[in-house]
Amino acid sequence: MHKQPGLATANTTVFRLLRLLGILALVALAACDSKPPPGVADSRSPAKPAQVDAARVANADSEPGNWLVHGRTYDEQRYSPLNQINRDNVSRLGLAWEAPMDSRRGLEATPIVVDGIIYTTSTWSRVRALDARTGELLWEHDPGVDRAWGKKLCCDVVNRGVAVWQGKVFVGTLDGYLVALNAADGKPLWRVDTLVDRDRFYSITGAPRVVKDKVIIGNGGAEFEVRGYISAYNVDSGELDWRFFTVPGSASGPFEHPELEQAATTWSPDSNWQGGGGTAWDSMAYDPELDLLYVGTGNGGPWSHYARSPGGGDNLYLASILALRPDSGRLAWHYQTTPGDSWDYTATQHMILADLEIEGRLRKVLLQAPKNGFFYVLDRGNGELISAEKYVFANWASHVDLDSGRPVLTGLADYSEQAKYVFPSAAGGHNWQPMSYSPATGLVYIPAREAGWVHNEAGDKWFEFGVDNLEELAGDQDIPPTRGYLKAWDPVAQKLVWQKETANIWNGGALATAGGLVFHGTATGHLYALHDQSGEVLLELPIGTGMIAPPISYAIDGRQYIAVMAGWGGPAFNTLGGDEALLDFDNAGRLLVFELDGAPVPLPPPVPPRGPIPPQPELATDAATLERGRLLYVYNCGGCHGMYGSTPMLPDLRRMTLEKHALFQDIVLGGLLENAGMSSFADTLSEAETEAIQAYIVSLANASRDE
Repeated sequence: MHKQPGLATANTTVFRLLRLLGILALVALAACDSKPPPGVADSRSPAKPAQVDAARVANADSEPGNWLVHGRTYDEQRYSPLNQINRDNVSRLGLAWEAPMDSRRGLEATPIVVDGIIYTTSTWSRVRALDARTGELLWEHDPGVDRAWGKKLCCDVVNRGVAVWQGKVFVGTLDGYLVALNAADGKPLWRVDTLVDRDRFYSITGAPRVVKDKVIIGNGGAEFEVRGYISAYNVDSGELDWRFFTVPGSASGPFEHPELEQAATTWSPDSNWQGGGGTAWDSMAYDPELDLLYVGTGNGGPWSHYARSPGGGDNLYLASILALRPDSGRLAWHYQTTPGDSWDYTATQHMILADLEIEGRLRKVLLQAPKNGFFYVLDRGNGELISAEKYVFANWASHVDLDSGRPVLTGLADYSEQAKYVFPSAAGGHNWQPMSYSPATGLVYIPAREAGWVHNEAGDKWFEFGVDNLEELAGDQDIPPTRGYLKAWDPVAQKLVWQKETANIWNGGALATAGGLVFHGTATGHLYALHDQSGEVLLELPIGTGMIAPPISYAIDGRQYIAVMAGWGGPAFNTLGGDEALLDFDNAGRLLVFELDGAPVPLPPPVPPRGPIPPQPELATDAATLERGRLLYVYNCGGCHGMYGSTPMLPDLRRMTLEKHALFQDIVLGGLLENAGMSSFADTLSEAETEAIQAYIVSLANASRDE
């Protein structure tokens, strides 16, 4: 019986053994037919590409050379059974090929690999298909997103990837459309508008999922107080099958589905009903045996519970894990991780499905490390809380009560009357960057961070952070240093096993493999391979480009590859400043693919010296105007251009020339640079407010030059 290189050879449980026997049988059958086994594509291009269906995904372990869906399998474990690249030889890893993505902003996509073709996305929701052997571009599709839509986003013009199904490629666009493309040539087959209101600041950055011939997609925009929902569309026609709203539209209805009537009782009658938030902007998973689709929901809009629902209440279904019936969209169960959220503690973070032995009993569980700092283990059949422990420092709650399933608040995060230094920060103990789970070690690998955030109730939507009096706000709390980590977490014992500190808090996702490795990219432009049991660094490969995307692995012709989208970005306020790769090298986005005995990785061109901050215009102003300008800058500009003088990914406004300052009103209000992605803010800012922002930028520039 012939075993192809790179396939896993051992498992410990009966279930895994049976699965392995199935793999070996398929390999033997393939060998007898003189064709490569599933997952190890031959040199011919498939006549009908992207022929993925439910049976194929359910049996993804029988073709480990492919990466068929977002998390490789329905359970979203992000574990590759390939082991050709392993602890003993990973030091030989080098570049197989690279492909430019025509982007200098954040790249967050998980590439999909089916039968020798890679499907991935770049900024502005652009889709590309490439030959997985060589990187040759097969086709590309630009949906033509209006660059003015860029201001309707909290966190960069990113996209987390596509779904493929029965010869189609599905992508959600920044401006709210769901598009079906022909996998053979990239030509559009259908396009539907997913937005319930195109005048509101909705967006799509997440990857769609396909379940039972339905394309599932959510949306973003809770920061802008939109109303969240999840939609399911027919894969062939694009017809809407169902829609589940995550928050009610009012206290008294009408209610689009019965679950909203229950949710309305958890909102005060005088709530802010402009939207409410709860957007489902990222994570999903599916259990075909239980026939449950799991969806994570986001924060409230506005953030502040006091402003959003003055009379209190849990505000369902914000910051919740929803288990939906994929045929109907009806709710089977829910679990709310942060009732009455006031801190942007979304539960949209990656969810993993696993079968774990807990207290002598095999449990079907759902694992999540949401923003709020607690690692949750839930029974995925009924939503029962099994355990919840802190995986990072968190001062907003002391613990989660196992009987009620509710967090026990400390009072240290109540900012209704004065500013509070709250941990984790609004960036979360873990954000969207996917974690991974290894059934070989039983560990979850979490791209985590220790960081705080100063929340202040000022009006109904202003927030501030980065203030100077952190020590005073911290009081006698033992505050940890701000750091990024890759943490190996035992979900059964609920404890840290090891951690690798990183220089920046905003890094990439994780991939675990049967080669005993965990791969992880960082903001400093290094791809790490770590020993999955000890955390020992076995490879530190400098690539010169910061990474926030998760790596994947695939195999062709018996050769294993590691692939990752390299391009650093996302919300500018999540950086520490001073240690990102983009400070030294051009942030030119590219897809990098590695193999054993590959070539050295070419570094991008170095960035030219920035030089001194240029002379600034003389602007007569006062303290009140500068403070108003600061608040307006934080809300409208800082997410892209950096906060309080931190080094941003997009142009550093402190370095505007006198000529650019003279055009400031034309740029901000007139849309002079709209084609470059700098939208007009004429519908949200007045001339006086724009002048206040400009005055604040000048004050930042002068202060930075004096340092």
